[in-house]
Amino acid sequence: MPKQSATKQPARPKPIIPLHPYQLRDLESNDRFRWNCWARQTGKSFTKSLRRIIRGISCRRNQIFLSAGMRQSRELMLKARQHCQVLQITTQFKGSTYFNDMHFTSSEIILPGGVRIIGLPANPQTARGYTGDVLLDEFAMHRDDRDIWAALFPTLLRGNGELDIASTPKGKGNLFYELRNNPRFTTDTLTLPDAIKQGLNVDIVALREACNDDLLFRQEFLCEFVEEATALLSYDQILACVDEHLAPAENVTDLTSDSGDLYIGVDIGRLHDLTVVWVLQINGDVLSTVGIFELSAAPFRAQQAMLHQLLSLRCVKKCCIDAGGLGMQLAEELLTRFGKHRVEPVTFTSSLKSSLAGDLRIAVENKSIRIPNRDAIINDWHSVERSMTSSGNFRISAPRQHGSHADRFWAAALAVRAAHNAYATIESVNTKPLSFARIGAW
Repeated sequence: MPKQSATKQPARPKPIIPLHPYQLRDLESNDRFRWNCWARQTGKSFTKSLRRIIRGISCRRNQIFLSAGMRQSRELMLKARQHCQVLQITTQFKGSTYFNDMHFTSSEIILPGGVRIIGLPANPQTARGYTGDVLLDEFAMHRDDRDIWAALFPTLLRGNGELDIASTPKGKGNLFYELRNNPRFTTDTLTLPDAIKQGLNVDIVALREACNDDLLFRQEFLCEFVEEATALLSYDQILACVDEHLAPAENVTDLTSDSGDLYIGVDIGRLHDLTVVWVLQINGDVLSTVGIFELSAAPFRAQQAMLHQLLSLRCVKKCCIDAGGLGMQLAEELLTRFGKHRVEPVTFTSSLKSSLAGDLRIAVENKSIRIPNRDAIINDWHSVERSMTSSGNFRISAPRQHGSHADRFWAAALAVRAAHNAYATIESVNTKPLSFARIGAW
């Protein structure tokens, strides 16, 4: 009797959206509370937005996406719309709305059955009043994370709501770090080497060499919660000064119509470091960043031309410029052309660096300075370290990373000095009435 062949099992259909094993594992999880610490560029937002779409449709619950800022919220909702298009899910999209002059921006995707995906920037006030599942994207980067937690967690009470938290580490002084030990959460840590083993196509050796900063690489790609004890400014302090609505000028011509007084800090670089020009404007009691110009490996002639153009603006009241080493000649030339009442050459010494760093730290602690939401700036400011020498004095230092030696930090610190030390303008002078002698031919 011929041997019967075994029943051939049907091949598992390939997913419409290609996924790595770690993404598929997260997508198929039924956990109510998930905590994901994944390395940068491993597909956190891509995976989580897809997971929440599928869970929202299957459970018929609204999905609330909370991102670190407006730009991140738009990017996350764009990923969600792309998922719906690939999966051929009929959707209706509602764009931006504004709320009580707070420039609060939201967007919605309406799925079949009336399920809504609501994209919000991180804000404890606007996060209230919703019911459904929640995705906290890049939660370690959220300002006021504890207030946001208090506002959003009640959202989950009805209908066994689910919560996904996903982020890359940003120090230990935030709620994302604390929740890693919460027994109610299923935790999943994915380093870049782990992702590569599961199919992510990345040259980790080249990436690490290009990063040129071991501490940053360990944090962003190895998911280490780097201790912040030596940092002059913690991530929480820096994030408290981030203003999502700031769009600093990147060309001098964009500042010509600015009617307010401007104060400039210039940190000079050439080959290894950036030249950074930081422009502040005083709005009430707040120093607002209105311009950031970065020059990499630019010849001094180009740097000189740009600074001449900037200082020629009548609204520029004071400029503090790095006058040490490479900046000496440029600072002297600007001083000669524009005068000491507008240009202050600054030579960095240990005591002066401590003073500059201290003044900027006070502004950050008082939340009296506003900066744009840019990773390069946040990481640059956080890279500055404070340590104690053997003689008992504090020393300010920073490693070189991404072609920067905390240049953005020092440029901002010089701009703060310019704003604090600017000469006051004379608004009025009280004198006796003018009189003329009756002499001569009239």
